[in-house]
Amino acid sequence: MSQKLDNLIVVLDIGSAYTRVLAADLNEGALRYRGYGMVESAGMRKGLISDLAPAARAVKAANEQAERVARANISECVVGVGGPHIRGLNTNGGFELGNRPCEITREDVRTAVERARAVERPPDREILHLLPRQFILDDQPGIFDPVGMVGVRLEVDLHIATCSGSALQSTVTCANRAGLEVTEAVLESIAAAEATLSADERELGVCLLDIGAHSSDLTVFFEGAVAHTASVPIGGQHFTNDLAVGLQIQLAQAEELKRQYGHCVVTAVPQQAEIEISNPQPGAAATLRLRAIAEILEPRARELLYFVKESLRQGGVVDALGAGCVLTGGGAMLPGILEVTEDQLRVPARTGMPVRLSNMPGELVHPSFATAIGMLLYAHRTRVTRAAESNSLRAKLRAIFAASF
Repeated sequence: MSQKLDNLIVVLDIGSAYTRVLAADLNEGALRYRGYGMVESAGMRKGLISDLAPAARAVKAANEQAERVARANISECVVGVGGPHIRGLNTNGGFELGNRPCEITREDVRTAVERARAVERPPDREILHLLPRQFILDDQPGIFDPVGMVGVRLEVDLHIATCSGSALQSTVTCANRAGLEVTEAVLESIAAAEATLSADERELGVCLLDIGAHSSDLTVFFEGAVAHTASVPIGGQHFTNDLAVGLQIQLAQAEELKRQYGHCVVTAVPQQAEIEISNPQPGAAATLRLRAIAEILEPRARELLYFVKESLRQGGVVDALGAGCVLTGGGAMLPGILEVTEDQLRVPARTGMPVRLSNMPGELVHPSFATAIGMLLYAHRTRVTRAAESNSLRAKLRAIFAASF
């Protein structure tokens, strides 16, 4: 029998191809897998919700699957946000603490962040994350947490990740119509990074590239902090469309050919290799050279990485990838995409496989689940951080109350 659990964490990933609901609970402070549901997405166009009714039905169906597996009622969730509307910017702000050095408090940190976030932005942009890159205390940079230190001026270098307000509201409304209350929204590429990147990679500098169906989101970490976020309007579906047009076949058949025989490097495919085509179009050949598939996929792969490199250049981080590039999402499994990435960006590249939660089926240890698993990890870390801050505040209040008697 299903029941409502207080320690349950549920995430909703509405992708262009699939809608996923993933549930985990807290077991002695650690995340433990409870269940998941996955259905084909509906009502989506170019990475955005275009029709709420079918999109909500897909969310409801995925949620019902997750409830059956988890044997729990799911009424609230954390949602992922991604797509071509994602933008990021870096800013700086600070204030004078006074004429004499004084101890930095958590409230001082919040004030500095508020000063830094006070930048003009279009009215339709919503802030997803405020991510401090470093704090500067009395001209001393490179400070991660200034609380408890002493100084007269506090500044912060801040990265602000934003999204389209209408796109975010559509996602929230879609979840609400499916019977789910949204408690938090997370940038999908930052979530994927939670599940795939190591601390060393974040410190040395790394680009996390999440290749979705209709767009690819990227986040760059440098010296342990987010330095750049963006999205490029090319995803796995564009590869499929190219094959369908170039080979004059149906989309479903093009997707199957891409999965079974696709490669992004023409020279890696034997020249004489051929396959039989089932149900060819009238007048079309019954056999197909495998190199013909690669000859269509390679230009699109190079175009994708060209846009990624241009985004990195605009963000001033093209030379900050000491640990290379990590590719995740369903598109990261396309053979040859790592080689094209290394050739275009001139850095090492690897496939980002998500960490495995306790009790989690092996089938979920796949790049296409990196975002959903990362959202669980992000939500868990956020919950722990908030609980620690709340306990610290309560302890201070108790001390003040005791000192007054």
